[in-house]
Amino acid sequence: MNAKKLMDCERTKIEKWSEFQLPNVWKLRGTIICLLIFGIMIALKFIDNEPLWLKDVLRKGLLVGLLIVTLSKEKIEDEMVTTLRFKAYTLAFIMAVMYSLIQPVADYIVNNFIYEASKHNDFSYFQVLSFMLIIQIMFFEILKRNR
Repeated sequence: MNAKKLMDCERTKIEKWSEFQLPNVWKLRGTIICLLIFGIMIALKFIDNEPLWLKDVLRKGLLVGLLIVTLSKEKIEDEMVTTLRFKAYTLAFIMAVMYSLIQPVADYIVNNFIYEASKHNDFSYFQVLSFMLIIQIMFFEILKRNR
């Protein structure tokens, strides 16, 4: 009997965290954060001596902004929207796995067969996470509009 109570308690804790969402107002705030940081990143491309630490801070800020957008509720949050959100997360995860498998191969082919080999070939967590969050947002919006 104690084991059943313990399993029920653990399940309810997990279910509580899996349903975590921010209020709808945070969707706009997250979008503004993303746009501001993206604009700053573009502006910094034209500056010769940009600090390396600033690039990392902006990348992490962009990821936080995208995460805020994905975790924000819709104005009308019903079972259909929840189902579409989970479908979008699933599609984003599958696309991110495919991206992380295909991207290094594509880089290798391009760098060694089409262009001169480059030693500055980095594949970072930022690429995968930002790709996954952007794909989730994109698929969620598409699924919402086509329901």
